[in-house]
Amino acid sequence: MTERHKDRPWLMRTYAGHSTAEASNALYRRNLAKGQTGLSVAFDLPTQTGYDPDHVLARGEVGRVGVPVSHLGDMRRLFQDIPLEQMNTSMTINATAMWLLAMYQVVAEEQGLGPEAVDRLSGTTQNDIVKEYLSRGTHVFPPGPSLRLTTDLITYSVNHIPKWNPINICSYHLQEAGATPVQEIAYAMSTAIAVLDAVRDSGQVPAERFGDVVARISFFVNAGVRFVEEMCKMRAFGRIWDQITRERYGVDNPKQRRFRYGVQVNSLGLTEAQPENNVQRIVLEMLAVTLSKDARARAVQLPAWNEALGLPRPWDQQWSLRIQQVLAHESDLLEYPDIFDGSHVIEAKVAELTAASLAEIDRIQEMGGAMAAVESGYLKSQLVASHAERRARIEAGEERIVGVNCYESTEPNPLTADLDTAIMTVDPANEARVVAALHRWRDERDEPRAQEALSALKAAAAGSTNLMPATLECVRAGVTTGEWAWALRDVFGEYRAPTGVSGAPLAVAAEPGSALGAVRDKVAKTAADLGVGKLRLLVGKPGLDGHSNGAEQIAVRARDAGFEVIYQGIRLTPAQIVAAAVAEDVHCVGLSILSGSHAELVPDVLARLREAGAASAAGADGPAEAPIPVIVGGIIPSADATALRAAGVAAVFTPKDFGITEIIGRIVDEIRTANQLDPLEATA
Repeated sequence: MTERHKDRPWLMRTYAGHSTAEASNALYRRNLAKGQTGLSVAFDLPTQTGYDPDHVLARGEVGRVGVPVSHLGDMRRLFQDIPLEQMNTSMTINATAMWLLAMYQVVAEEQGLGPEAVDRLSGTTQNDIVKEYLSRGTHVFPPGPSLRLTTDLITYSVNHIPKWNPINICSYHLQEAGATPVQEIAYAMSTAIAVLDAVRDSGQVPAERFGDVVARISFFVNAGVRFVEEMCKMRAFGRIWDQITRERYGVDNPKQRRFRYGVQVNSLGLTEAQPENNVQRIVLEMLAVTLSKDARARAVQLPAWNEALGLPRPWDQQWSLRIQQVLAHESDLLEYPDIFDGSHVIEAKVAELTAASLAEIDRIQEMGGAMAAVESGYLKSQLVASHAERRARIEAGEERIVGVNCYESTEPNPLTADLDTAIMTVDPANEARVVAALHRWRDERDEPRAQEALSALKAAAAGSTNLMPATLECVRAGVTTGEWAWALRDVFGEYRAPTGVSGAPLAVAAEPGSALGAVRDKVAKTAADLGVGKLRLLVGKPGLDGHSNGAEQIAVRARDAGFEVIYQGIRLTPAQIVAAAVAEDVHCVGLSILSGSHAELVPDVLARLREAGAASAAGADGPAEAPIPVIVGGIIPSADATALRAAGVAAVFTPKDFGITEIIGRIVDEIRTANQLDPLEATA
């Protein structure tokens, strides 16, 4: 038997980082020893949003969802004994992407590459700010300055680090925010057009080298469990990218027009209920981006089975890596050409997705492009509406999720018999150690040089020069992440993106006899009992967690149930949330936290409400001075949920509580309990 040629496998990564640079470095070296072929760095939220660990908004967030990197010393420790010239490193970093790449470059120079040899570095910075405005929430600066930072990083990389992918246009979080396949393609491609137009118009790359820019544009996508449609989506992505780069930008070289992408399969689709089912979900989702050779991912990272429960352990991440290795090395997948070529069914679906996506791209271009569609709120409101429609289908049982809304009976799960050990936890004392180390770094650096570098950065930002050289000098001078970002905030300002809530259409009808209709009646009856026109609900996002999908869906459904909803978006301190609750005279405060900072931030909100003597608004006929109930939703381990309830939280909701209408009904019940009103009949 003649042995078949076998294609080279994709890069295999694990999205990882936690606690400290030292702990993350040890994890990376262990993963590489297990056969991982690339690194994917998860940074903590203060690093992603340009805050030092000692800032008030960083409280409870340091080292939670990734590694804290506050300065060059942290970056050195993160990659100690890892030769960067041999690595392909992906950094999920956006608003502060320039800063992190500058630190990475300087560490590579210190490892012996030298300033002239960094052109051997390979890897990716995500550097896609549009999807941060729409879904992930780690944006800092307004759209214009953000696009400038993106452009400067791309042009610098093309000229100085030619093997680096300076942008990873990311549709991953769009799908998790509710995007349909058509929206995912169209919004990502519209972002690519905005970026390429800005690079072209900047004049920093000669026209004859523009193909080199296009060749370094990469994408990062999501793959859901509908893996046939998802595979067709990837083929449509490639077809549209080839058309845009050829027709709009005149790139003749087919290699430069190649659609290059990495993937992480869907994480928010993983379930807390029967989490063992997540393993087969992950496998099916991986098939979407590996089965079709012509649309195969260049790099794959898989979530762990228990991510809906909390932070995965190293063993859980190893399981996900082994899934990739078994498919690549034990199966015959890599021995064949594209097995879908010639399929009329696949071609029809690809053509359908392509046509619909091109139509939506044209619609966005008519609005003035992606940035204009962000600022107008169009893109965000479309995502919120799509997500609301999907949630409604799940609640109605039209979209079935095994273990959640069907086949719910189960045997005891040995994997989760002890929930407290089924996930990894970050030592609460870690944050204080990181802050102390930051203070030592500031005390020991050359302060005049650091201040001079920051002044030069501000001057460059106020002008039109490329910001990467000034950023590199800030790195070498010992400037911190927060100082770099605040220098640019001083020049560019900050930005609060549209929430999309007010423009979202009705997703669930409140017809008589329906579940929402019954809740709407409860809302109206409770408002009447309290002698107020409407019940008022404040939905708050304390800390730096920018994943606002859940908060937005609660806000939309509460609005549709008859509440007056106060939702000010992401990134609020406990003091700001309490001030808004008092000023708006609300009847309930709902907090949404997915980053793990609930143990720090929720008790702070409770304490401040008590200090403020906050009471729900009561009419002339209602009881006076009733406490405002606080409810919390997020990825919250059971032990933490128990502690929060003991601290005074009225109710805790986690991903297993998928019924949004039922949650709204519970909120009404908690308002009635707090105001000593008789309970009403439970809703269906």
